Amino acid sequence: MDNKRQIAILGSTGSIGRQTLDIISEYPDRFAPFVITANTSVDLLIQQSLKYHPRYAIVADESGYEKLRCALAGTDTQVACGPQAIADVVTAPEIDTVVTAMVGYSGLAPTIRAIEAGKDIALANKETLVVAGALITEMLAASASKIYPVDSEHGAIYQCLVGERHKDVSKLILTASGGPFRTWRREDMARVTKADALRHPNWSMGAKITIDSATMMNKGFEVMEAKWLFGIDAGQIEVVVHPQSIVHSMVEFVDGSVKAQLGLPDMHLPIRYALGLPAGRLKSDCAKLRVEDYCNLTFEHPDMEKFPMLAIAYEAIKRGGNIPCALNAANEIAVAAFLHDKIGFADIPRIAERTMATIDYIASPTYDDYVATNRAARDYATTIL
Repeated sequence: MDNKRQIAILGSTGSIGRQTLDIISEYPDRFAPFVITANTSVDLLIQQSLKYHPRYAIVADESGYEKLRCALAGTDTQVACGPQAIADVVTAPEIDTVVTAMVGYSGLAPTIRAIEAGKDIALANKETLVVAGALITEMLAASASKIYPVDSEHGAIYQCLVGERHKDVSKLILTASGGPFRTWRREDMARVTKADALRHPNWSMGAKITIDSATMMNKGFEVMEAKWLFGIDAGQIEVVVHPQSIVHSMVEFVDGSVKAQLGLPDMHLPIRYALGLPAGRLKSDCAKLRVEDYCNLTFEHPDMEKFPMLAIAYEAIKRGGNIPCALNAANEIAVAAFLHDKIGFADIPRIAERTMATIDYIASPTYDDYVATNRAARDYATTIL
């Protein structure tokens, strides 16, 4: 093994995973993909394996294993399948950084194993902190692991806080594009179609996160993530709509000054920053922001009535315990149902609220409690579809 940093990319076939591989290609003397994984996209996983030659390629969906095994037979890449294999592989001693780009609850178990193994984590799976923020924070305090946020908003806040004292922070300000429905009237939201919701104005993302952006659930999750990442009360985290997606987030300090991080809406930027840590920024020839091209940067308050999922997220934070876990589970079931044309757009918050109101509250959940809550919430949400 050479001196390159060995990277495990959990979810290499998704948007974040593909862009992470782009960056590894930019810096072949700095990084190498040691592990790549996919959920069901076995064909793309095979293509990536043949191009990047990782030590391991793992598909979570066991039905794709035989195809993966046959395609990579005779290569140096070892293959495996199943969620347990993904959770186990991140403990490999060769791995330096784990990029958690899996979607949803599935990212929790491997992130926990990575923390136990003392790995640096480039966190793109916000649901890990949404579901089990208290547990993850406790584990990090006892581990050599460091979490570097990949989300553009949290990466921006991280950069704004470099060199600052925690006690000097007055407020975190998360920016949101407003998604495809920012200018829609409230009464028109009842006729939203799947095609409408998948038409994000600024970012190219996977289907699930694109729907979460359209409902603003994604921003609610980011509030929860910021609470745990930066150790700040949710009441000190504000969401503002910024349709140009140039200011990625801001920090207000006790003296009234505000620091902001700006950049083009390109996820390569926060991924590149996270991979460069703790050593520092990676020089790049990527397109640079020309501020003179953006004469008007606008900000507005989010409409909580038009986007009830944001209000629901704040309620889940207020209740705490296992309730955010239940909300995440209900949202995953509802979004999947919407993407399969089983429910309407307005049904997503209804299912989330009903599930949150039904699940038994646990103030200080253990890992087993999170697992049980996730299962119970999914079952209940499924029954009311």
